[in-house]
Order: sequence, then C-alpha cells, then structure tokens
Amino acid sequence: MSINDASRFDWDRVTNKTGLEPWATLAEEEEDMVGAPKHYNSGNIECIDAIEESMSSHAFKGYLKGNCMKYLWRYDYKGKQVEDLQKAGWYLRRLTDMVTEENS
Repeated sequence: MSINDASRFDWDRVTNKTGLEPWATLAEEEEDMVGAPKHYNSGNIECIDAIEESMSSHAFKGYLKGNCMKYLWRYDYKGKQVEDLQKAGWYLRRLTDMVTEENS
C-alpha cells in the first residue's frame, strides 16, 4: 500500500488515536456504518439526537419516515444495496420505537 492509499483507519492505527493497541487489526477498527457511523458524532453528541431535540415529535417522525423512504428509494442505484436497506431499517426501527412509546 502506498501512503496515498491510506485510509483514516490506517492513520489512526499508526498514531494510535483509536485507543486500540498499535497491533490491532483493521477488522477490530471497522466502523458500524449503519448503527453508529463516526462521522455523525461530535464530541458526546450524536447528530440524530441533536436533530430530534431541535424538532417537535411530529416533525421528527416525519424526518425518520423521510429517511426510510430515501434509503429505500436509492438502494438499488448507489452500489451499497445491503447497507442502504439496513439504514432504512434503522430509521424504521427508530420510528417504530417512538410511535410505540407514544401509544403506550
């Protein structure tokens, strides 16, 4: 691998920013791109939580529904079919949990 091919995981491993031991494999560092992508966090705040706090319950349910639709709409075109379907499922589970809690 050349330096130009290094991913951010490679750089983190070299500089040990991940908290893993320097000999850790990339498999141990793999990111959960559906349930907890690192690029959706800033400090201790996850983006989805900030979005929820900025909206009414009704608006946030619309946001979740829209994201379900977005991932279902494009899953066959983006080249990451399974990941996009899993993301649609993630938003649907979050919406289902919210509606279930409101109706109990």
